[in-house]
Amino acid sequence: MKAINAIVLTLAIIGCINWGLVGLFEFNLVDELFGNLSLLSKIIYIIVGIAGIWSIAFYNRVTNEEQKN
Repeated sequence: MKAINAIVLTLAIIGCINWGLVGLFEFNLVDELFGNLSLLSKIIYIIVGIAGIWSIAFYNRVTNEEQKN
């Protein structure tokens, strides 16, 4: 489970960096690397989206840690 959480966190960070690049410079790294909405780009967006949904579970851990302290 720790490996999955590390992968999810990495994908979420990649997604955040890409959104930052889009917002600041109008540069989409995923589209630049894999093509504008190519099948591979769509798959990457889906995987990053699933990672974002999975990351919601991290809120439970943060809440539990705060209650322990």
